[in-house]
Amino acid sequence: MASGLDRVNENEKPIKNAWQLKAMDANRYATKKTIAQGMLDIALLTANASQLKYILQVGEQHQFYKLMLILISLSIVMQVLSGVLSLSLSLLRDCRLHQPEFHQSANIINHIRTGFAFFTTMINLFISAFDNRLPSPQGDSLNNVN
Repeated sequence: MASGLDRVNENEKPIKNAWQLKAMDANRYATKKTIAQGMLDIALLTANASQLKYILQVGEQHQFYKLMLILISLSIVMQVLSGVLSLSLSLLRDCRLHQPEFHQSANIINHIRTGFAFFTTMINLFISAFDNRLPSPQGDSLNNVN
């Protein structure tokens, strides 16, 4: 058939070829990926704000107060800068990326933003390592049930 659809009999609806069913819509995938990344960025920023609030409430009593304060603040600043770079990259894409002279600057902005994301991840690993709000071991909670 010229339409690319197969029919078993005339009463059944057309069935698409297997390659048509498996075809991935790249634009839809990119949109879902961007939304998921944005949600993860918001979750990380919210977690850092919560950690900053906790550190400020506990104050100098926290064993690693100054280190945690610096790391959490640095993480938040890097997340905000990464967001600003993402917005500038988006505006550049919408306004001028069709012009070849802006391709190199877009690549540089993208590489810097990726670096910020990497260092933010590393900083948050250190934050979680120095956070003493870890849950108590299972045995401790069972002993206090009596």
